[in-house]
Amino acid sequence: MQSSIGNRKSATMHALFFDGRLELREVKRPRPKPGEALIRVLLAGICGTDLEILKGYSGFRGIPGHEFVGRVVKCGDPEWVGRRVVGEINVTCGECSLCLRGQGRHCPHRTVMGIVNRDGAFAEHLALPVRNLHVVPDEIPDEAAVFVEPLAAAAEVLDYARVVPSPRAAVLGDGRLGLLIAQVLQHFASNVVVIGKHASKLALASSWGIETADLHHTKLRAASFSLVVEATGSPTGLEEALRLVEPQGTVVMKSTFRESAQFDTAKLVVDEIKLIGSRCGNFATALDLLRAGSVDVQALISKKFPLRAGLEAFEYVETNKCLKVLLLPEGSAAT
Repeated sequence: MQSSIGNRKSATMHALFFDGRLELREVKRPRPKPGEALIRVLLAGICGTDLEILKGYSGFRGIPGHEFVGRVVKCGDPEWVGRRVVGEINVTCGECSLCLRGQGRHCPHRTVMGIVNRDGAFAEHLALPVRNLHVVPDEIPDEAAVFVEPLAAAAEVLDYARVVPSPRAAVLGDGRLGLLIAQVLQHFASNVVVIGKHASKLALASSWGIETADLHHTKLRAASFSLVVEATGSPTGLEEALRLVEPQGTVVMKSTFRESAQFDTAKLVVDEIKLIGSRCGNFATALDLLRAGSVDVQALISKKFPLRAGLEAFEYVETNKCLKVLLLPEGSAAT
């Protein structure tokens, strides 16, 4: 990683830019197209997908980052100007058969902010269509609102938790997403266990009243959960999830990574397992959970870095067993 900052110009901004290696650059400020808003980023979060992008996932080139909260500074619709917002990351065509059926996040023509052919949130400004934006209620602070995108993804598992009443559920992985998923399942009365390898992260789950299991010391019985959510971020996680799920149970896979996952397909057939991929979720659900105080997200914040120290922030994430690291584009001091 290296840093290169040129002379500051009024139509430019600082951003983290990935082109085979991550750099801090001065780039052109985005110019919103009709129907889009220009948003000043207040906070942005680094997630596992961002780390995989640096390893080659999705072949992305540009400004990464898709978790953010910001304020609209320019828009063709003046009612949006000044509003604090979060934004859905899939920018769709709105015209194909999938979009017309309400499945726009699978639009074959979509761009995905910070992941596929669209610059993201690790910058001072970004542009998104107004139709992608959600207003953040005043009672939700920035440090909570920045979690809306991953919390929405976590809440998506509720669609599969309802396959049986109050399922015996396991969340495999004690990282950022796993801890969000566990809280969501707990809130909706599932009997949930977080399975991980990091004592400090499992202790945090325990502080919320969630049962935990440390893989360093516990060998869990096979076929003991009706629902297993795989959130390890590792290709080996799927194999363990299939070992833990009971016959006719459900495995929800949340991890994205560059490598291929290997598993025994006969397990799916013989035990009649449902294997479901799950990516994005409903932003309105996430905002409701935050507004009601039903999920503790701020306890997941490990450290904040100014955007200018973004390279240091990524190195910190890679070398520390931390949870959520945030970037502050306004250049606030690290905490």
